[in-house]
Amino acid sequence: MPELPEAEVVARQLRERMLGAVWKDCWVGRPDIVRQGFDALESYRSARLTAVERAGKSVVLTWTRGDTPRYLVAELGMTGLLLFTAPADHYRKHTHVVLSLDGGQEPELRYWNPRRFGRIYLLDRSELDRFRSRRFGCDPLTVGWKEFHLLVKSRRGRIKALLMHQQRIAGIGNIYANEILYRAGLHPYRAANRLRTPAIRRLYDTMRKVLNEAIDEGGSSVRDFLAPDGHRGRYTRRHLVYDKTGLLCPNRCGRIIRRLKAERSSFYCPACQRK
Repeated sequence: MPELPEAEVVARQLRERMLGAVWKDCWVGRPDIVRQGFDALESYRSARLTAVERAGKSVVLTWTRGDTPRYLVAELGMTGLLLFTAPADHYRKHTHVVLSLDGGQEPELRYWNPRRFGRIYLLDRSELDRFRSRRFGCDPLTVGWKEFHLLVKSRRGRIKALLMHQQRIAGIGNIYANEILYRAGLHPYRAANRLRTPAIRRLYDTMRKVLNEAIDEGGSSVRDFLAPDGHRGRYTRRHLVYDKTGLLCPNRCGRIIRRLKAERSSFYCPACQRK
């Protein structure tokens, strides 16, 4: 958390309210948060924000000065937020980077991250290309059916592990993997390469449907997630199995939701998701 839908919500709000803004100043509270490009931050004042996009669970801001673009990559990690205004008083110590802006709808953009699993990178084009190829697999919202089918059939491990493998499929974490598999009727421990084509097609369609629905609802605010404008995501109320251990299956099959305790907890219905 945050996952792909939350990162997409962030990217869209930044694009809507910051595009064209000028980088006026930058404050860094913790230098170790800036993993690469720290020395270049000060020299990039007066650059203009010309694009905002999402890459997996990260947000990429393109800053252009003259004909030279640089790319500010904000990893959201497990608890990272990009906010237009200061968070509540007891959270303020976790604001690690503040960009002061001129010419957009927002005067500031803050990078907030209490657990510090995410990082900030300022990269040139070749560095960004290497970063992408190293970190991100296909995007679940744009990957074609044939590529997805081949990817699933080529993996011998568990299907849930494949959905969450960022170098194979970028952006899906534990929350949405659970929701996608339940709606697709697939047990988390099913072997990916043993799924038949109709099941893979069901998984493909369900994956895209769940992620797009979550984006439309502003993401899921399971713990601390807030959109840049401070609003909480509403998709949490539409979760069917995530963290629902002991509750009746929403499909009314009469069984209760169980939890598999592995590296990341899996929530499933033993009747609707047979192994």
